[in-house]
Amino acid sequence: MDTTDTTDATGILDEALERLHHAGPERLGRLSNHAPMAVEALAAHGQAPAVHRWLDRYARKLEDFPSRVEPVTAANWRAALGDPGRAADWIDHFGRELAEHPWREVLAQWWPRLLPGLYGGSTHPVIRVGHAVRTLLAGAPGAATGPRLAELAHGLGYWAARHRPVTVPVLRPTAVGAAAALDAVPPIAERDGGFPARLDRVTALPVWAAGVAEPGEARDRLAELVRAATHRYATHGHGEETMLVHAATAPNAVLRALPALPPALWPASLRAAWTASAAVTAMYAPAAPVPYVPPGAVTAEEVFERALSHGDEHVIKLADTALNVGDERALAAALRAVELTEPLG
Repeated sequence: MDTTDTTDATGILDEALERLHHAGPERLGRLSNHAPMAVEALAAHGQAPAVHRWLDRYARKLEDFPSRVEPVTAANWRAALGDPGRAADWIDHFGRELAEHPWREVLAQWWPRLLPGLYGGSTHPVIRVGHAVRTLLAGAPGAATGPRLAELAHGLGYWAARHRPVTVPVLRPTAVGAAAALDAVPPIAERDGGFPARLDRVTALPVWAAGVAEPGEARDRLAELVRAATHRYATHGHGEETMLVHAATAPNAVLRALPALPPALWPASLRAAWTASAAVTAMYAPAAPVPYVPPGAVTAEEVFERALSHGDEHVIKLADTALNVGDERALAAALRAVELTEPLG
């Protein structure tokens, strides 16, 4: 239930993106810069006046734009794929591509190249791309502004630099529904280490989306997955309040990109999104759920305002996805994130 894009919101978001493009996609060598995703979510849900105030609070987490090594070209891009030290080179490359070609063309060309590596950077690169695509698909005239195209370049460049394929042997067929499929995901045994180390221990996942070939069905199944993963957070988010957000926000980013992609790419997008959501579930799910607590008499707008007041970037992004889902259990999930997560200082 995104708000209608207005000239004021467009200008504020573009100013914020320009401000952020002087910063790199990560900090401390491994943690993602969430600010571009969060400010886009704020603007999309009617909170554009709060964008710069929120960004002032987040600014201490930003680092300078990284150094360049050598240009990425049509001849050498494969060698640079998955090299985080080449993030600046990749961002420059996509900046040039988007200056010379329509953005949908660039996205369609690179999506199948990048999709197998969706799991790098804890799925943050594809999430950033999903937010960028939403701004470019906005209904307002002139949505494809310079800062928004630059944001797509930053997102795609980050994805290329953190590109990390996975090969997960399947475990067994599972129930038709996404919720039951997530319930069937076997947890990994060893829970030490960060996202990359845990991802290496995901050796089996249920089959759920493998047989889908029709684009419309792929889109519908992806929406079902986003809804199920968002709902699940309400009762399972305590397993790891931050990382389990990505079980919902990563597939939602893919879902947001579908309208800008050729339908032939939708089934593969569903399969990659399922693997990401299921892998995060395997890596961080708790031993047991807690009882579901209804959100009470609260509106979607009030839930998002609570997320903004809390300030944590993951809380804002889950609230954004919860409002996209739009039902009671999704709102409960967003409020659960507010409850579980440390507020932004």
